[in-house]
Amino acid sequence: MDKAQILVASNRGPVSFSIGEDGSLDYRRGGGGLVSGLSSVAETTDTLWVCAALSEADRTAAARAPEARLDLAGFDLGGMRVRMLDIPPDTFTDAYTRVANSTLWFVHHMLYDTPNKPRFDAAFRAQWEGFRSYNAAFAEALLTGSADNARVAVQDYHLALVPRMLRQRRPDLRITHFSHTPWAPPEYFGMLPGEVGRELLEGMLGADHLGFLSRRWAEAFLHCCETFLPIDVDWDRRTVEFGGRLVHVGVHALGADADSLRRRAAAADVEEWRTALRERVGDTRLIVRVDRTELSKNIVRGMEAYRELLREHPEWQGRVTHLAFAYPSRGDVPEYREYTEQVQRVAKEINQEFATADWTPLVLELTDDFPRSLAAYRMADVLLINPIRDGMNLVAKEAPALSDDGCALVLSTEAGAADELGANSFLVNPYDISQTAGALRKALEMPDDKRRARCERLVESGTALPPKRWFEEQLRALR
Repeated sequence: MDKAQILVASNRGPVSFSIGEDGSLDYRRGGGGLVSGLSSVAETTDTLWVCAALSEADRTAAARAPEARLDLAGFDLGGMRVRMLDIPPDTFTDAYTRVANSTLWFVHHMLYDTPNKPRFDAAFRAQWEGFRSYNAAFAEALLTGSADNARVAVQDYHLALVPRMLRQRRPDLRITHFSHTPWAPPEYFGMLPGEVGRELLEGMLGADHLGFLSRRWAEAFLHCCETFLPIDVDWDRRTVEFGGRLVHVGVHALGADADSLRRRAAAADVEEWRTALRERVGDTRLIVRVDRTELSKNIVRGMEAYRELLREHPEWQGRVTHLAFAYPSRGDVPEYREYTEQVQRVAKEINQEFATADWTPLVLELTDDFPRSLAAYRMADVLLINPIRDGMNLVAKEAPALSDDGCALVLSTEAGAADELGANSFLVNPYDISQTAGALRKALEMPDDKRRARCERLVESGTALPPKRWFEEQLRALR
């Protein structure tokens, strides 16, 4: 079988499966920057994408495909070759749920309730073995599929150990690793057991090039290398010498694919949602947010800021509606289930306090509906994005690009997007509810011409590095 010249590895692949009532396999292509970026490259390049089966339907599809190659099983993947790995369930649970999502995610987003968590005991060490095995399965699949001197693009914290595993066996490969999350500073990263922290850093330093969404996250990684390995960092060039090689650390601020989004937002189903939402909210101004109910997204404090706005400035009662589309995420992690319940509870409290017969102040939807989100982006007067910590936050870049009449952006300083969008946003401390309430009021009261002008500048900044260019930039760094 032909070997690929470009390989991509990520936990989630470009396609997901479901099983119909008649037992047939249905599938749909994924969205997001990585899928968009690779799909555009795959049309002209010899590529292979290695991913994990995330559901029983995925496992069924992988089992039916020759060598787990979905493209050889008759699925239309737009020219991409995709190998879906059926990781043993216990190994996957240890690696993905317990280590990646319940440990590394919490570390990098600095979200631990530290009097109670984390606790690194014998059970965690066993789970870490599962994380190693999961990474080893990806490394083996990449090695099997790669041509001599191939370029390999490894994605995110789930696969932090893969670069070194590849390097040890195939020094000819040119490897990049990209982190889609923030990176914890040394004082927080240091909560990890010493040997685990070192293994993560050394695993990533098996790459030739390491990419981050923000300069802050890149520098935090370099500080961790300096602190825990320790090795010398060239701060002017953002390079590290490790294992007799020079590893480059780059910043690639993924932007919105404006053209693709605008085509999709012009479709009939989006227009239908736009009409339905307008009927629901009347002629009120709209504060919009679209998020997964992840702890890092800070949805509850955003709602509390809206409640404070209505209390402190009652002239806005009946004149503004908060559309909050917050769909559940990571239901296998208890903290996330509890947070989703808290979001529902606060939304109910706000409506009980302020609602009238003809005005619902807060419209909360807990289902994911992409056309509905696009319609809301088009309609928004104010976009609220107030994460505690976020690698980038593409919504901050996508929504202004779709705005029908220009939207104002209330943005947390702790979103990676603040690097580029901060000058034309209302920046807020994500913990300061009163400041956020004040920013919402200022955004609502901004004159139309100023709001439109700022939105135009947001679009210019937010679309500067669309997914195709973002991915190609990382591949060029390997030459």
